Amino acid sequence: MAGTSGGAGGGRGGVTLAMVARRAGVSPQTVSNALNSPDLLRPDTLRRVRQAIEVMGYRPHRAAQTLRTRSSRLVGYGILPAPPGVSTAVMDRFLHALSQTAEEAGHRILLFAATPGEAGLAAYQELVDSYSVDGFVLSDTTHGDRRQGWLARHGIPFAAFGRMWSGRQLGDFVDVDGAAGTEAVVDHLVGLGHTRIGFLGWPRGSGAGDDRAAGWQRAMRRHGLAVRGRRAQTVDDVGEAATAVGPLLDAGATAVVTASDTLAMGCYRALRDRGLSPGQDVSVAGFDDSPAAALVSPALTSVTQPLDAVGSACVRLLLDRLREPDRPAEHLLLPPALTVRDSTAPPPRRTP
Repeated sequence: MAGTSGGAGGGRGGVTLAMVARRAGVSPQTVSNALNSPDLLRPDTLRRVRQAIEVMGYRPHRAAQTLRTRSSRLVGYGILPAPPGVSTAVMDRFLHALSQTAEEAGHRILLFAATPGEAGLAAYQELVDSYSVDGFVLSDTTHGDRRQGWLARHGIPFAAFGRMWSGRQLGDFVDVDGAAGTEAVVDHLVGLGHTRIGFLGWPRGSGAGDDRAAGWQRAMRRHGLAVRGRRAQTVDDVGEAATAVGPLLDAGATAVVTASDTLAMGCYRALRDRGLSPGQDVSVAGFDDSPAAALVSPALTSVTQPLDAVGSACVRLLLDRLREPDRPAEHLLLPPALTVRDSTAPPPRRTP
């Protein structure tokens, strides 16, 4: 990968590529491009870098420079471990789109097992050192995610499926507008006549879960509906969700919006344990439109993420970054679609 090893391979008099980058106010990748692929840079950027190289007397080791110019045509993608019982079918769809788009552009996806947190950064370093990957695609971004900052500091190109949920946004990302998705669900339910609409989400601080909860709350307030006492939270587990939704049902909710199809399945279980029918007695809506959504009975209304477009956009953003390292960061927020099925219907009529 161009630029990542330049700081270690010293130039004349101990001047390193990283030192030149700091003086020129650019990334190490840009200095490497100035030396190896100057046509990728804007004329003013190239002029500034070359001036810094001349002033500082930087001379790269020829062997290291040869290695840096060799593109691997590999894009790294780390797969995080899934909790027991949680389906990964939705991310499988994203990965297929990612792989297909990369292949069409002449690249291959290199999959590796990723570890959450600080310990997982070692895998990224090893892939850069051992396989010279051209860049990385990230997913499953969370609060306090260290990957974007680490990659940016090391001048390694990346694109993320998901926003940084804390701190300053770094690098390119494409994400799905989860808030718009849950807003659309509330609008749909209100149109059916529901006014007591609960929300079953993940514990606060999950990033994407907070975004989906915010959309439900915003739509409820826009329609003048009460939100107090109508929100519950749990981990993404069917059994836990069946327990967590109980207070919402006890409070008389006629519809429940959930942050995932897994949580929606928990609502199904809770309703049937009470002798009630999803859709007929209480409407239920999910998020992700997993393969199971169309197979359960009744079929589940769910928010569909445009995963083909997300995968394609991630590859495009990364390739654009490889071609033009200094271009402004690009942030894409794609709208989801609501797939309406039998689990949402008008609320049952009350007997006088």
